[in-house]
Amino acid sequence: MKEVRTRFAPSPTGYLHIGGLRTALYAFLYAKKNGGKFILRIEDTDRERYVPGSVEIIYSTLKDAGLVYDEGPDVGGDYGPYIQSERKNAYLEYAKQLVDNGSAYYCFCTKERLEELHNNGATKYDKHCASLSKEEVQMRLARGDSYVIRQNIPLTGSTTYTDMVFGDITVENKELEDNILIKSDGMPTYNFANVVDDHLMGINYVIRGVEYLSSTPKYNLMYDGLGWERPRYIHLQPIMRDATHKLSKRYGDASYEDFIKKGYLKEAIVNYIALLGWSSKDNTEKFSLAELVDKFDLSGVSHSPSIFDEQKMKYINSLYVKEMSEDDFHDYALKFYQNYDYLSGLDLRYLSSLLHSRVEVFTDVGRLTEFLTAFEGFDLSLFNNAKWKTDCNVAKAMLPGLVELTEKSFDNLHDALIVYGEANGYKKGQVLWIYRIALTGAQSTPGGAVEMAVLLGKDESLRRLNESLSRL
Repeated sequence: MKEVRTRFAPSPTGYLHIGGLRTALYAFLYAKKNGGKFILRIEDTDRERYVPGSVEIIYSTLKDAGLVYDEGPDVGGDYGPYIQSERKNAYLEYAKQLVDNGSAYYCFCTKERLEELHNNGATKYDKHCASLSKEEVQMRLARGDSYVIRQNIPLTGSTTYTDMVFGDITVENKELEDNILIKSDGMPTYNFANVVDDHLMGINYVIRGVEYLSSTPKYNLMYDGLGWERPRYIHLQPIMRDATHKLSKRYGDASYEDFIKKGYLKEAIVNYIALLGWSSKDNTEKFSLAELVDKFDLSGVSHSPSIFDEQKMKYINSLYVKEMSEDDFHDYALKFYQNYDYLSGLDLRYLSSLLHSRVEVFTDVGRLTEFLTAFEGFDLSLFNNAKWKTDCNVAKAMLPGLVELTEKSFDNLHDALIVYGEANGYKKGQVLWIYRIALTGAQSTPGGAVEMAVLLGKDESLRRLNESLSRL
C-alpha cells in the first residue's frame, strides 16, 4: 500500500482563518492516522493578492497549533521547492504536453473579445481558438502574440469520480469551462498548478472545501491527459457564521491569532475546530491532538455545513483552563494582567488563585476584575440585601467596628469577622455582605469578603472601608 500523503496548500493572502486551519487539521489527522506524511505547500501564483508576512503567519500558526508538517518550504523535503512561484518552469512543460495531445490549446483572444462575449450573454468561453490550425498557432507564437493556454474540455459525455465523503459524483462535461491553465505572464493558474504540484509531490489524498466538488472532474481530465493516476478526494462542507453566511476573510471572521489574543488556549482552539464538521463515534467532545489522531475517521465527517458557535468554543476552552495547574494558569494569565494598569501592586499570584475557576477565556480577566476600578462613588444601595436584611443604616452601624477589627486583626480576618457578628447580634451573612460591599462597591466579585481584603491588602482595605463609612 502506498504511503498516505496529504497536503495543506494555502495562499499567502493574509491571516490563516478558521476554515483554512480546519482543512489543515483534517489533512494532518488523516495522514497521521494512516501513518503517512503531511505536507505544506504555499500557493503564491496570484501575486495581486499576496500579502507580505502572511507566509510566516502560516508557518507559525501551524506549528503553534501542533500541526507539524513533515515537508514544507522552511523544513525541506524530497519534493521541493514547496512554493509554487519557484516551480514556474515545470508548469509550462506539462501544459505543452496537454496541448500536444489535444487536452489543451493556445488561446490568443484579446481582452476586448472576451469582454464582448460576456456582454453578449456568454457564461463561459466559446472555444474560439480551439479550432485554430497548427500552422496558424505556430505563426502567431513566432510573431510573439500574447496567449494563454486553456484546457480543452469535451463538449459531450460526463466525468465521474468517487469522493470519500459524498460518494460518486458525476458532472456533465458541457457544464465545465475551458479554464486557463497558463496565464499570459507565463504563470499557472491555481486550477493547473495544484494538479501538477499534487502529482509531482506524490499527494494521493486531496482534502479541500466542498466548493471544489463539482469542478474536480476538470482536474481529473488533466490527470488523465497527462497519463497520471488520480488522487483520492475528501471534500469538506463549509463552516458558517450563521444559517446563510460562510466564515470568510472578507467579513473579518476570526483567525487563529485572533482567538489566541482573545484568551483561548491553542489546544482548545484545535479541539473545537475538529468538531466543526466531524464527530467521534462515542460523541466525545474533548480531545488532545493525539486523541484526535487516534479517533479521526472519515465516517464522522459531516455532509452538512457547521455553524461556528463561540459559546461552545468558550465551554471547550473552560475545560482546558480548569485542568491547568495553578502555576501554569498564573504564568499564562500574566500577559493578560499586563493589559490592566489597575492590577499593578496587587498580589497577582493570589489573584490567579481566585480567577482560576471562574475564567472561561483569559480575556475574562478584565471583566472579572473591572470592579476594582469602580469603587469610587459606588451606588450605596448595594448595601441593601433582602436576604440578609441589610441596608445603609445597618452598614453605618456596623462599619466602625469593622474598621477597628481590620486594623487589629487583619491576619486573622475571617475568625475576627465571625466573632464580631456574634458579639454584636449580626448573622455571618450580614457581616460578610456589608464588609465586601464596603471594600469593593461591587455586587459581584471573584471571591468573598476575606478574599477581597487579602487581595487589596491591609492599607487599601482600610482606606476603602473608611471611604465607605464617610459616605453613609
